[in-house]
Amino acid sequence: MSVSAGAPGPAETGPNRDGSPARAARPSRVRGVLRTLAVAALVLTVGTGLAFLAGFAAFTARISSHEPATPRAADAIVVLTGGASRVADGIQLLAEGRGRRMLISGVNRSTSAEELRRTLPSGEALLDCCVDLGRKALNTWGNAIEVAEWARARHFRSLLVVTSTWHMPRALFELDRLMPEVELISYPVVTDRMMDARWWTEPQTARLLLKEYVKFLLAHAKIRPLQAVAPGTGPETVPEPASGAASDVQAATTH
Repeated sequence: MSVSAGAPGPAETGPNRDGSPARAARPSRVRGVLRTLAVAALVLTVGTGLAFLAGFAAFTARISSHEPATPRAADAIVVLTGGASRVADGIQLLAEGRGRRMLISGVNRSTSAEELRRTLPSGEALLDCCVDLGRKALNTWGNAIEVAEWARARHFRSLLVVTSTWHMPRALFELDRLMPEVELISYPVVTDRMMDARWWTEPQTARLLLKEYVKFLLAHAKIRPLQAVAPGTGPETVPEPASGAASDVQAATTH
């Protein structure tokens, strides 16, 4: 028995009777769509990663590895707490006449004026006359709020900002957002770890900078902690030393 030459064989497929494509072609189309989506996701991920790394490189390039030799004078000085050397550098700048008054923002509520005198015996006279303590700030955004209130109340038009070099970009960004009319002059405090030009070889320093860069990005996106300042009054002046404080300071300097 012979088969007609014009009849299709069993292995062949063609369009359905209603003219629609054969079902066998549909899985192929689905695979094509999934493949396209996967490639797009890969490109987006790689592009985002490269943009993040480029931004991180630009961020670290802004971080100074040395302190300015002769910073410009300003109406006042603000120190954002977070490192012992920041307050000491602020007192030194105040002693040099770089500002008329100084605010230490973010002072722990458990830290007394007497404790500050013990840690800064050389600046005792300045602490008594020209330093205000801000205890409301809980983070950098809180620092900006506290500093802005203090500066506006005293009509300061320029501020010398003292904080760690890695913290400076975010601090200036937050301060400028609340006080665009005030000139901000940076005084980055450089620690030993930041003096090393090859900081990326130190895992601890690299993690610190990466964490700060993420916070910097979040600040630009206006994503901040829910609470920036603690309830309470505004900045306080350093009270006069109690009786016997002078001998305490002298004793502290001899140890």
